[in-house]
Amino acid sequence: MQDEAAQDGLRKADDIEQRPAGSGLLNALSDYGASEVAMRRRMRGSMNLGETDLLALRYVIEADAANRPIGPKELGQKLGVTSASMTALIDRLVKSGHVSREPHPSDRRALLLRPAPGSSKEVRGLMDLTHRRMAEIASSLSPEDSKTVADFLQRMRGTVDAIDPTNQD
Repeated sequence: MQDEAAQDGLRKADDIEQRPAGSGLLNALSDYGASEVAMRRRMRGSMNLGETDLLALRYVIEADAANRPIGPKELGQKLGVTSASMTALIDRLVKSGHVSREPHPSDRRALLLRPAPGSSKEVRGLMDLTHRRMAEIASSLSPEDSKTVADFLQRMRGTVDAIDPTNQD
């Protein structure tokens, strides 16, 4: 069964016919996207987490590192999931030992989510290795090339972020 990134990779043949001058760059970008999706799938598999669960854990870890604990409501808004789905997701993360629930210090009705010490270390270990390797490659670029690539990626991001399948004007 092919995932969405793989299907996107198959669609890149259409881009070659439409944009021959940029086809190599677009193919490389598509290949990178597919590789990143596969890397995240391997990471999720090694931690026995689903995609949304890993993203939620990452948000909890980031909030904790910023000394700004996050609650279920805010986490649900970041993930775009309903309250019921958020409860089930948090239950899974607590049961798997990745997250703990703690009482809010000033609102006895609210909870805060904290990463388990082992989870932070595990996720950071996997991500640090990835980021270190990526930083090595990025640092090999000249300042001019780095700016060109960054500008290109920002414009691509803007284009992708602006796509609304419900409004194709």
